[in-house]
Amino acid sequence: MTVDMKKIVYLLSAAALMLVCSCAEQQPQYANRAEKILAEINDPNSDYVVVISHRGDWRNYPENSIPAIESVIRMGVDMMELDVKMTKDSVLVLMHDQTINRMTNGKGLVKDFTYDSLMTFKLKRAHNVTTDSLRIPTLREALLCCKDRILVNVDHAYPYYKEIVELTEELGVTGQVLMKGKSNIDKVNEDMSKHENNLLYMPIIDINTPKGQALFAEYQERGVVPMAYEVCWQHPGEDIDNCVAKIHETGSKLWVNTLWPTLCGGSGNDDDAAFDAADPADVYGQYLEMGVSMIQTDRPQFLLDYLRSVGRHD
Repeated sequence: MTVDMKKIVYLLSAAALMLVCSCAEQQPQYANRAEKILAEINDPNSDYVVVISHRGDWRNYPENSIPAIESVIRMGVDMMELDVKMTKDSVLVLMHDQTINRMTNGKGLVKDFTYDSLMTFKLKRAHNVTTDSLRIPTLREALLCCKDRILVNVDHAYPYYKEIVELTEELGVTGQVLMKGKSNIDKVNEDMSKHENNLLYMPIIDINTPKGQALFAEYQERGVVPMAYEVCWQHPGEDIDNCVAKIHETGSKLWVNTLWPTLCGGSGNDDDAAFDAADPADVYGQYLEMGVSMIQTDRPQFLLDYLRSVGRHD
């Protein structure tokens, strides 16, 4: 090899190394996956669509169970929505209903059982089939399962805000847990002022109702910009159109539930409609056009497959 050729090879190698280093510098580094998801939510320029799984993979495992959580983590879901109740002896457990009747082989109100007594019952899968050994998990167990791997939305849980914050602080997951609600701004501020650190918070706006419209107007008039709004609507029209436009103007993210039609504009707009459609884009595509960046679903794998096919999820 001539001297000139050696110089060219050296210069090309140096340029390639600089390019690699430059790309490495441009790629943000995250300590864990939960941190990456949070960064996507907080990035106003991100077109990443956050997928929230409603009660976990309940089609294959009991809802709100540890296996249901592990399954959606394997899928690549970004946030796990779970429901919280408190036992007679003040243990927070995962259960959607006030009673254990639907989800276990026992009967009665969660609040009437001690934790140890609840552990005598077994969880049920779909179709009312009792499992061999699965028990009602505690919120502590669920948060430890999710820690650094997936964000968590605790639902039906605002009455236990103090206890949940104390638990998340102990476990080091406060910044990975979201709570939503319909309380006014002053009530939320009052509750959060009692704690040094707080959960993430998002208002729920039922935009076709007077209460929902009033709550949204309060946020707009006072200039409070939440990380995101969960918006529910029963039918199309000016209410939802104006709401979405204002959300985008202020820079908050937009969360939509595709669980059933009454949450997302009526018949033909939910997960089942997307599943039955010749092309899921006929349903899910409309939400991308609306600028939706967070979708809660009962068909997490199906939604993920669609979003990945259009480059809106990794």
